[in-house]
This record gives sequence, C-alpha cells and structure tokens, in this order.
Amino acid sequence: MNPDEDELFKHAMEDVTPLKSRNNIIWLKTSAETKVVQKAPEKPENFLIDGFIDVLPLATPLEFKAEGIQQGVLDKLRQGKYQLDASLNLLRQPVADCRRALFDFMLQARKDNLRNLLIIHGKARDDRSHANIVRSYLARWLQQFEEVQTFCVAQPYHGGSGAMYVGLRKTEQARLDNREKHAKRSR
Repeated sequence: MNPDEDELFKHAMEDVTPLKSRNNIIWLKTSAETKVVQKAPEKPENFLIDGFIDVLPLATPLEFKAEGIQQGVLDKLRQGKYQLDASLNLLRQPVADCRRALFDFMLQARKDNLRNLLIIHGKARDDRSHANIVRSYLARWLQQFEEVQTFCVAQPYHGGSGAMYVGLRKTEQARLDNREKHAKRSR
C-alpha cells in the first residue's frame, strides 16, 4: 500500500467497530471449499455427590481397591513405586471448589491417558478439621469414578497423610498402544 491508500483506508474505517467474539458465529470461507465449525464436545455433568457425608476418623487409613484388582497393584502404589503423571492441590479450598476441581482433573487425566495421580488435600489435626472433611469427600468421590482402580495414602516425601495416590485403569487407547509396542519387540 502506498501512503495515499493507507490514509484512504484509515478514513474509511474510522467509524467501524469490531464484532464481538461469539461462539455462535460461523465464518465461511469465500473459496469453493467451506469448513463447518464444530462445537467442542460438551463437558459431562458433574455426577459427584455434593450433600453431607459421614466424616472419616483420622485413624481410618484411606485405601481402596476395585474388584478384580490384584493386591500387588495396591501395594506398589502405596510404596510410591509408580511414576506420578499429574497432581492436584486442594489445600484450603472450599468443598464445592474441590468437587469441581477434582471432576475437571479426572476428566483431563482420562483424556490424556494418565495412570498415576497425586491429590494433595492437607493434613488434619482433628476429625472435624477442613482437611479431614475434604479427605472424607475425596474417599467418597474417587469411588464414583469407574476409571479409579486404587487409591491410598501417599509416601511422606509426597505429603504423607496429607496426600493420596490414585491409580487409574488403562484406557482402550493405552492398551492398543501397549500391544503395538510389545508386538514390535517380538518380531
């Protein structure tokens, strides 16, 4: 553009206001080939309970093993022998925020094919402390996810009684990848 065309363009655009960004606007290409903009898949409804629950006594260790899971898997998780893929920090957050954060975290973990997680809920001094209430909710919420196969108290270097390890089932994609990986070795 030469300087005259630049000035002419600026003069023509003085009273123009940009369009507001909206999800319902579909921009069509002027060429013969057009693309249809697809909406992002809707996030599933948060199915985690949000009512009152019985608070677990501090003396009760957090531990869960789904039916059909070998004891060795839980033992190895408890000993911290699995490499952690991600962690979630719920320290000093309201229970409603913890519920929402856990649900989003678990959806993302499933989407990213993660297997071993660390959830930090905080150490409690008595049964009615906030950290123990969150801990009690976590014990209930995690059992509501089909992909959770185990969970237990973390090792001291990962937070001890203020954190927990969570083991997830392999996704179908991870199984296929594993089969393909081991099939290449046997050739």
